[in-house]
Amino acid sequence: MRVVHGVWIGDALAVWGESDAPAREDGGDGPPPPRPHPFAASPAELRTLPGTGDARTLDLELTLPGDTGAPFPSTASDEEPAAFHPWRVPALRLSPAGADAFLAAVPTALTGPSLVHLAAVRDFAEQLVTSGCVLPDLVGSPPRARWRPAPTDWAEEHLSALTAALPASSRAHMPGESADRAARSCVLAPLELLTDAVARRLAVRPRRRAPEHDEDRATPGRRLAAALTGDHPGVDADTADRLRGPLRDWRSRLRGAGRATLLLVLREPERGGPWTVEFWVRSVSDPGLRLPLEQVWLGEGAAWLPADVGATALSDLARAARHYPRLRRALRDLAPARLMLTTEDAQEFVSGAAPRLTAAGFAVVLPEWSGRRELGLRVTVEEAKPQRRRGKGGVSPSDLVNVSFEALLRGTGADAGAEAADPLSDDELAELAELARLKRSLVRVRGRWLEMDPDRVTAALDLVTRRGGHRMRTDEALRTAIGVAGTAPLPVGDVVADGPLGALLDGGAKAQPRPMGTPTGFEGTLRPYQDRGSAWLRFLGELGLGAVLADDMGLGKTVQLLALLTDERLRDPAPGPTLLVCPVSLVGNWRREAERFAPALRVHVHHGPDRPTGNALARLVGGCDLVVTTYGVVTRDSDELAGMPWHRIVCDEAQALKNHGTRQAVAVRSLPSATRIALTGTPVENNLGELWSIMDFANPGLLGTAAAFEQAVTGEDGPDTGLVRRMTGPFVLRRLKTDRSIIADLPEKMEMRTWCTLTPEQASLYKAVVDEMAERMAEATEKERKGLVLATMSRLKQICNHPAQFLGDGSALAGRSGKLDRLEAILGEAVAEGDKALCFTQYARFGDRLEPYLRSRLGVPVLWLHGGTPRAAREEMTRRFQSMEGPAVFLLSLKAAGTGLNLTAANHVVHVDRWWNPAVENQATDRAFRIGQRRDVQVRKMVCVGTVEERVDEMIERKSALADSAVATGEQWLASLSVEDLREVVRLGPEAVAG
Repeated sequence: MRVVHGVWIGDALAVWGESDAPAREDGGDGPPPPRPHPFAASPAELRTLPGTGDARTLDLELTLPGDTGAPFPSTASDEEPAAFHPWRVPALRLSPAGADAFLAAVPTALTGPSLVHLAAVRDFAEQLVTSGCVLPDLVGSPPRARWRPAPTDWAEEHLSALTAALPASSRAHMPGESADRAARSCVLAPLELLTDAVARRLAVRPRRRAPEHDEDRATPGRRLAAALTGDHPGVDADTADRLRGPLRDWRSRLRGAGRATLLLVLREPERGGPWTVEFWVRSVSDPGLRLPLEQVWLGEGAAWLPADVGATALSDLARAARHYPRLRRALRDLAPARLMLTTEDAQEFVSGAAPRLTAAGFAVVLPEWSGRRELGLRVTVEEAKPQRRRGKGGVSPSDLVNVSFEALLRGTGADAGAEAADPLSDDELAELAELARLKRSLVRVRGRWLEMDPDRVTAALDLVTRRGGHRMRTDEALRTAIGVAGTAPLPVGDVVADGPLGALLDGGAKAQPRPMGTPTGFEGTLRPYQDRGSAWLRFLGELGLGAVLADDMGLGKTVQLLALLTDERLRDPAPGPTLLVCPVSLVGNWRREAERFAPALRVHVHHGPDRPTGNALARLVGGCDLVVTTYGVVTRDSDELAGMPWHRIVCDEAQALKNHGTRQAVAVRSLPSATRIALTGTPVENNLGELWSIMDFANPGLLGTAAAFEQAVTGEDGPDTGLVRRMTGPFVLRRLKTDRSIIADLPEKMEMRTWCTLTPEQASLYKAVVDEMAERMAEATEKERKGLVLATMSRLKQICNHPAQFLGDGSALAGRSGKLDRLEAILGEAVAEGDKALCFTQYARFGDRLEPYLRSRLGVPVLWLHGGTPRAAREEMTRRFQSMEGPAVFLLSLKAAGTGLNLTAANHVVHVDRWWNPAVENQATDRAFRIGQRRDVQVRKMVCVGTVEERVDEMIERKSALADSAVATGEQWLASLSVEDLREVVRLGPEAVAG
């Protein structure tokens, strides 16, 4: 055997080797890879190495440099690899204890770069142990005792060096992975496990106690000591519960106790003096404790300062000088306290040195104005000349307007508020122009230092000083006024405009379009907020702009649009037809609502295999006010529909457009019209890109590209929601049911979790699936791991519902599921009160089993609606449930019936199994909690205690951030958890099983 290699996989060392390479022809053909490595050492050859006699055999898939004939020998360092290809090699798997012994004994002459590196990691682990830089900890579930590296400065520096020195061969089993993931897998994981192995090898085991003292061995401390030094690291749950907290606190205190680090503070000049960078020290454990280094040299200080604080500060300064060489001037002093800077030096410190020092781990404090834009623009928009309007009092997006700019200084004056701003004088503008020409980014205006971008200020001053203003189209002026990225060189802090355009820019929904009232021909009375909504839609339409009506589910978006269409038909001449695009489940609802509220409208449902085409369609559209179709039809017939004379395109449940690159989103956007409206109760479900996509349908191009929008609204601390509201506010109207100023007569919604326990059968199946996942996870590649995680989650959720659902064997349901028993009890109470209930499940096959079971157990009608239910049957079920007397249960598939249905006859909603996006659950709940509901609605979300359902529910609560109900990426984020996190998520808690 010529060379021995090793890679760290999960919790073990995998050793493989190269024998003498056989003769090969460059560029030789062979079967498609991965295929066996042609000169890999056999398991028998590997077992001749010391410490490998009991090792398990496994096959590795590695990506190695070479050609299609064979990999290059690892010793051929001067040969340039043409490409990388996958190969299979036999390997031996060594536990951490076995890896400790092997790395200490393997002959140096045989080791390749990867094993040399792992040997260095093992030596570092031994150094940590022998110097006492280890701490005990409890990890995993079930809990296990483990020795872990303690955080110290020298250890962190050594670890960084090992990470930087990681050879490419150590990553041969994980091609394409990022550097940080490679560091975790190939450095941190082996260091942690080898530290534990070395500590156990060197540990002095507790002496055997006399029998009369056996009770002392039952203390948590002695049990932990035995687990840390013996062959069995597992500890009982009581020991884990009592010691996890103290061990965590111990580690936290050690991380910062008695240590002080360097702090660099930039100070503005006083009375024409220089800028200074002051040197301070601050406590690591309590950053609020800080002291100027000058006082340290004078012998002053505090009890928290360690004895060697001076030496530490000098060492930190020397390290900081590598990133900011000017600090070397201060190091010439015996007691350095500060560094003097010119304005140009300070400018370079703020823009370049401070970010470099921060990235290197040094604390830097800049003046409060750093990073803030104190300079802004005031935009004044005036109509170029009176123009004829298509509607009453509106403007067209292609109208020309005069736009002028003023430069503003924010927050001026002693009594000015945070948003106050004053225009700059001509002299101040001239001075700024000169400083911008000199590329000065630190400037002093009205006694205040400001940070500016010279190029942006130069461009802004060109706008401000141009006489006569600028002629722009209305839509371009709108983009500039609302601060769309790339339209103005400085932030727009103020907008002055008259007429309809001024009303729009004065807060959008707060503007006061002329009241519409209930139009003639509309059957019903609009609520005040609905009247305002319809008038707002008309107002934007007359401006030639699109709107996003994002009222909460159940507030009557349908009614507001029908009122608008009815009002338009009173004009002479009336505008052209409106095309309404909606999910297939809502087609019947739109037809019925139009017949009920706007019977005078000429409505056509364009759906089905016999729908008209060509001239027949054109004649029909010409004689209609409203054409209702589906997203599927638009996707298939976009070319034909694009040729029709649409006045308006309306998208209901417009979250269907949230992924702007899908075929249906592209097809809908391709339809030309004078204006557009998006109707959605959830404008943001997962991320702000969805809001951009819906807005881009309503007002194409208004917010720029998706990339520009994301760049504009993404800050260091997350999305800039204030900027998002300013950019989208004039075009988005959202009211909530919980706002009593909007609607005071809607009853209460009471949400609660219903905790369920598993039966012994469920617990046994659950544990078996978790154990299987743990075994497969240890052997899985990163590519396989994601699918394995999500598949396991789905299986565990099925077990929580019922063993029969998981097994799929058609076996009996009664008495085998704690959740089903609890569901039956809840529905039984509702039925006994004479109430109706909605039950949502994401599993159609489980619903097929539940329907006959619940009907026989409850003795009331049980309806079952799912994705395969025909549209006519759906509408009949909805009508029957709403009109039937007495108690009933409506079982619904979450995806098929989570939107569009009006089921206010029910005052109970039960989510049988959880959908991890709360927005989807809320949409389903709003089938009952909406206008027309007269009773309080009880919403129950069933969760099996101590299982994946409870733990993921807790995580989702912590992850809800953007909208009131938004989760990052659905279930996909689960796949990025660490193995330990995953085991914690899916572990079966002791409280999960009944009895």
